[in-house]
Amino acid sequence: MNSESLPSQAPFKPLRVWPALVLAAIIVLCRYVPPFIEGASSQYWFVPIFFPMVASALILVWWLAGSRATGREKLIGFLGFIVAIAVIVLLSHPSMRGLITSYFTLPLGMVAFGLGALFNSRKQPPQRVAGILTWSVLAMAITLFMRADGVTGDYAFELQSRWAPNPGLDSSTATTTAPSKPATASTAIDAALATAEWPGFRGADRMGHAKAPKLATDWKANPPKLLWKKPIGAGWSSFAVAGPFAFTQEQRGEQETVVCYELATGNEVWTQQRAARFDEAMGGPGPRSTPTLADGAVFTVGATGVLQRLKASTGEVVWQQDFRAIAGREPPMWGYSSSPLVTHSVVIIYAGGAVDQGLMAFDAATGKARWSVACGPESYSSPQLSKVLGEDTVLMLSNDGLLLLDPATGKVRLNYDWKFKGYRALQPTVIGDDVVLLPTPMSEGTRAIRVSKKGDQLAAEDLWTTKHMKPDFTELIAHKGYLYGIDGSMFSCVDLKTGVRVWKDGRYGKGEAVLLDSQDLILIAAEDGRVALVQADPTAWKELTAFPALKGKTWNHPVVVGDKLLVRNGSEAACYALPVAP
Repeated sequence: MNSESLPSQAPFKPLRVWPALVLAAIIVLCRYVPPFIEGASSQYWFVPIFFPMVASALILVWWLAGSRATGREKLIGFLGFIVAIAVIVLLSHPSMRGLITSYFTLPLGMVAFGLGALFNSRKQPPQRVAGILTWSVLAMAITLFMRADGVTGDYAFELQSRWAPNPGLDSSTATTTAPSKPATASTAIDAALATAEWPGFRGADRMGHAKAPKLATDWKANPPKLLWKKPIGAGWSSFAVAGPFAFTQEQRGEQETVVCYELATGNEVWTQQRAARFDEAMGGPGPRSTPTLADGAVFTVGATGVLQRLKASTGEVVWQQDFRAIAGREPPMWGYSSSPLVTHSVVIIYAGGAVDQGLMAFDAATGKARWSVACGPESYSSPQLSKVLGEDTVLMLSNDGLLLLDPATGKVRLNYDWKFKGYRALQPTVIGDDVVLLPTPMSEGTRAIRVSKKGDQLAAEDLWTTKHMKPDFTELIAHKGYLYGIDGSMFSCVDLKTGVRVWKDGRYGKGEAVLLDSQDLILIAAEDGRVALVQADPTAWKELTAFPALKGKTWNHPVVVGDKLLVRNGSEAACYALPVAP
């Protein structure tokens, strides 16, 4: 049999692979370069999320329209990839589904698809498409062995082994036994609440100013003393403190939990649980707001939108309101994060409802609705009571701008318009009694306005807007004419008169801070769990000392009461005695 009698193979062309390689390079660059560019992760957070997804889709377009593959190859390659990613996502850990599919699994498969095309370009069509799909499937199969535990402050998913133990007390089988409630503890709690040292989110005025004795500032020679450290439920709440008791909110399995701890030992005094669970891919599970101590009670808001008044001595529910029922609003993307404000016999909270159901006030004793006003549809900020022009005023930031209201009646005194398409998750900062700072995430920066009176209403004059302080979701500290905070990813100092940056140095991730004003010190709980002391000095960044307080991502606000430091994150909490100077 001679060669002329053999059937001839259909002609085929080598693949045109350079477009796929260019798109694969774009995916890699967009994913891994921004964290190394100062400020890029907060200003251009969408680049590592959306650009790789678009480039991945374009690789599929290239395969179908510009690869030189045969028609049969194109069909097999396209359908094979779709089936492969669907099966892999189905078999993956639940945390690896949803947004992370387009963020991680899809781009991983598409980069491997392009590389597979490069190394199989000149093979016969059946072997070529099989080789390309093999490369892609093997790359995506990596996700079968992973679990996502939310994102970092730079919007990168935290990945670990699928079988790694869940930290803290958050699991589907987590159960807790309610601790005993001795009468002596109940009496002590009631007495302590009358003079609560740290009654809510960021202290009594939500400005993050802590009263502490003069501290030693060399923690290597004289380190903080660990009083206790223990696993706790997930969530981003901070602590409220009254005397020897600390209160916080946690997610324990399918139960949203309010816990009263002994400050000195970490022992549970009581827990109050409600069947509810909020979870989302970026922040993870758990409550976001911080309890408020007032009127002999504990006021809380869960991530699903339930406002409660609890007996401080036992945790027993006195009354509750559900925003989904009264405001017709489902939880926002990252859950209800606003902490309650109790003042003038009402509890004020952001509900986010339509029309006039945005900011709502309820009778603190009975839970009956007292007043409500329209507010922006998105906010993760908390209502705040401050003196403005000598009068008690409620301030509320939303993505529409700033509201200034009368706390007793809800009458709007000023509706300052500064719309922002993203989210606002920060507190306004009041300077003196007539200047208010409006911090805004991402690339918008911070604005200063001066408030004045016009008859019964208030007016605002813009002073300056700076992009030298872009705090994202990390709070600001104002002290002696200067503003300190995280700008992008670095600690910064801005002149309050002009908004001009004085210095920028020191990396703490998306860390939170409190001011120890008696010593001109700022205590920072860094995102990586370190705690550092930084001098509030406008001449230069000066970190005096630091120590590792926790493990894991820490976004929760630290609390300093006397010489006690309380820190927590989504998996553990600890209390330290800070060294006092001789």
